[in-house]
Amino acid sequence: MKKNINFMKNKLFLLLLFPIFGFAQGGLLDQIKKDVQKEVQKVVPVDLNTLNGATGNVDIAAGLKEALNKGIEKQVTKLTATDGFYKNEMVKILLPEELQKVDDALRKAGLSSLANKGLVMLNRAAEDATKEATPIFVDAVKNMSFTDAKNILMGNESAATSYLQTNTTSQLYTKFNPVIKNSFTKVGADKVWATIIKKYNSLPMVKKVNPDLTDYTTNKALEGVFKMIGVEEKNIRADIKARTTPLLQKVFAMQDKK
Repeated sequence: MKKNINFMKNKLFLLLLFPIFGFAQGGLLDQIKKDVQKEVQKVVPVDLNTLNGATGNVDIAAGLKEALNKGIEKQVTKLTATDGFYKNEMVKILLPEELQKVDDALRKAGLSSLANKGLVMLNRAAEDATKEATPIFVDAVKNMSFTDAKNILMGNESAATSYLQTNTTSQLYTKFNPVIKNSFTKVGADKVWATIIKKYNSLPMVKKVNPDLTDYTTNKALEGVFKMIGVEEKNIRADIKARTTPLLQKVFAMQDKK
């Protein structure tokens, strides 16, 4: 490092002397300038705030927004399909801990079909609610500043996902909760679960339960949404083939060099 800095000092000193003594001959001066630039790049870290041209501030922000929108489109949309949650083992909503014993008891009592139906309905409600996520994510991405984009680009493998969690969780919960509640009513889940809880609570020697399944399912749906966005973010960061546009390739190439 010290050797590189001394080399730069010598080159810069020569650059200052050339105009004074009239030695500013094109070819030699150009070569010295190139040498200095190479050494500076080795010693001085790239400052994203000063980048210009093809990968300037606008491109960095645009590249990150494109990456996030790609994650939303590719992964979150999958969750809104039938079985988007239920048949995806990464995000499938299982029963809360206090209801695991309910599930076990019902199956032992020959009510497996009722238990299965209740589980499917939790996931169906999450699939319905996730349809509300896209416009909220789009707004968060649209409002991203260059500083946000820079921090995400040079951050860890889940920096973009963390940004979205910080900026959208509250809004998403507010949107998801009533949709899940309505979904339970629409598919009859409220009645199914009322039956399940009633049957369980009527069993001898059990501690009665009365869980808030709307709140539970809302939080689990949010967990699943952010998990799938995280999957896509890691994919774009690590797999060059996942960068399917020139802008993504250009911007994330900078991350590869950090």
